[in-house]
Amino acid sequence: MTHDIHHGKPEFDARTGRTIMLIHGMWSRPHIWTNFRHYLEDHGYRVIVPTLRHHHAEPDEPSHPELGATSLLDYADDLEREIRLLDEKPFIIGHSMGGTLTQMLAARGLAQGAVLLATAHCAPVFSFNHTVWKFFLREAHLTSFWRRTQIPSFNIMRKTCLNGFNDHDAHNLYSTLVPESGRVACEIALWFFDRRRAALIDAEKIDCPMLMLTGTDDHLTPLAITRRLVDYYGDKARLEVVPGRAHWLPLETGWQEVAERARRFIELEAPLHKLKAGTEPAPAFKKPQVA
Repeated sequence: MTHDIHHGKPEFDARTGRTIMLIHGMWSRPHIWTNFRHYLEDHGYRVIVPTLRHHHAEPDEPSHPELGATSLLDYADDLEREIRLLDEKPFIIGHSMGGTLTQMLAARGLAQGAVLLATAHCAPVFSFNHTVWKFFLREAHLTSFWRRTQIPSFNIMRKTCLNGFNDHDAHNLYSTLVPESGRVACEIALWFFDRRRAALIDAEKIDCPMLMLTGTDDHLTPLAITRRLVDYYGDKARLEVVPGRAHWLPLETGWQEVAERARRFIELEAPLHKLKAGTEPAPAFKKPQVA
C-alpha cells in the first residue's frame, strides 16, 4: 500500500497531535479527499492519505487480479502498519467503507479520535438496506461473488449514493471510480455469512471518541444505520445529522462545513472527551530501528 504525505504550511510539531489520516471508501481512491486535504493542511495538519490495497489502477485499466478476494482485514492490517510507522497516533477521518476501517483501527487502539462520514456499519450491527440488497440481487455476479471485483452501474449509483450531485458532476465522479473487492462487500453487507467475521468490532475495545456525520438524503448508508452504530458504541460515539446532504460528504456542495465540523471535533471535543474519561494522552509510537 502506498500513501501520500502532505505537510501543511506551518511547521509540523510531532508533539502536538497534528497528524490526520484520511481513509477512502468503496470504489474510490485518495482523490476524493483533495478538498479536505488542502483544508486541513492550511490549518497546520500533517495529512496522510493512503491508497487501499490494489486500488492503484486507473478506471480504464484492469483491476489487480487479487482485488476480488482481498479482505477488509487486509485493508486494516495495511493501515495499521502505516500508522505504526508514525511518531504519534493520528486522528482518523473515514468515508463510507473507510468509516468501517476507521472503527476497526480505533478498536486496535490506533486513533486519538475518529470522524466517520456516511459510514458503513460493522458486525454485529444488523442492517437491512433494500438499496444494498437490490445491488446484490440484481447487479452482482451471483457466482463466486465474493471472489470477483464489483462496481454498480451508473444508474443505481445515481439513485443511491450520487444523488447529492447534479447530472454533470455525478457522471464526472462516476468516471473516476474503480471496482471494489467482492469479498469486502460481502464482509460488510453480509457479515452474518462471513465465518471469519472480518467486520466484527468489539465496542469495549474502542478507546477514543467518535463523531459520526450522516446526511438526511444518504440512501446507501442511511441514518437508521448510523443510529444503530451509535447505540452499539454508547457514549463513545455521537451522531450528528447533516441536513440535505447525501453520501459523498467529502465532495458534495457544502463540504467545507463538514470539514470545519471535523476539525472542531478534533481540536476541541476529542481532547475534552479524553479528559472527562480520565484517559492519558495518546502515546507516540516508537520509530522502527533501521538496521
